[in-house]
Amino acid sequence: MPSRSHRAVALVTAASLFTAGCVSTRAGRIGADDGMDACRAQVVALDSTGDFFAEDILKGAAAGALTGALIGGLATGRWQGALIGAGAGLVAGAATGYLVALQQRNADQMQLNAAIANDLSRENAQLDRTQIAFNQLMDCRFNRAQQIREAYRQGRLPQGVAQAQMADLQARTGRDIQLAQTINQRIGTRGAEFDTAIEAVAPGTKDTVMAGKSRVATVSTRTAAVVPLRLRPDPSSPIIGTVPAAQTVQVRPSTGGFAQVSAPSGQTGYAEVSSFRGTPAARLTSAPDPASMGSSGGDVRTLAASNIARRENFTESVGSAQRAAASGFELAT
Repeated sequence: MPSRSHRAVALVTAASLFTAGCVSTRAGRIGADDGMDACRAQVVALDSTGDFFAEDILKGAAAGALTGALIGGLATGRWQGALIGAGAGLVAGAATGYLVALQQRNADQMQLNAAIANDLSRENAQLDRTQIAFNQLMDCRFNRAQQIREAYRQGRLPQGVAQAQMADLQARTGRDIQLAQTINQRIGTRGAEFDTAIEAVAPGTKDTVMAGKSRVATVSTRTAAVVPLRLRPDPSSPIIGTVPAAQTVQVRPSTGGFAQVSAPSGQTGYAEVSSFRGTPAARLTSAPDPASMGSSGGDVRTLAASNIARRENFTESVGSAQRAAASGFELAT
């Protein structure tokens, strides 16, 4: 008859294998290359950036599961305790494992701060790469939609062919967004680890960043002319729709001289603040963006604020793309 300790070890091993099994192959995540995807290189680039956020999280979770199982299973001598402990360990490992490990290696507070700052700097640089990869992929998708739309308008594509191409493009974009959401979940898991560490060395940083975002006021105004909406606050990003003149919209300051616009139809996008000249929204100014802080160097509080802002920005960009995809693949706009 297996000993209690042997059963616990087997249980923990199974839990670890289950956790590792959550990692799929590239083909499983983005599908095999069928040679028909004009944006395949951008899909691969986004998927590649996600590897960074998955690997370390899983290692921390496995360690947490082992600790939790030993506490919950061996201490109580019950299978239920081991199962509950393993699950609790996964959560605890994600929330506190990073800070505990650093504290064990860096007894001195200055060393602890420096270690967290170095990790935040690396994390910020990777977040930048992921954000750029996602932006480039969405640009490719929505620009391709515009190409199909234009070819149909000029009569170079029959309606049935154009509709089929647009449907295929929309399906691929939906998979892209699912991939980005998966990466965002992994970023959030790592973010929980960083948040715990940040609060320990720079208390109140996250509250300050989030309070700053919540203080950005929304203005109700009427458009003086047709306003093009872009996918993100960037003059080079694709136009995903327009708001007609004399339309009442909700406008919220964004970054880079842009504002986030919400129309009564539910359509959202970004427009240059200058589009609202002569309206109440002309008072808008660019919202401060802590993510614009450097990704390397700086004190731990500054790096922490920029890390939190980068995570929030990526979440927002994925949400914006998802909303745009819901109506951005029609033949006529």
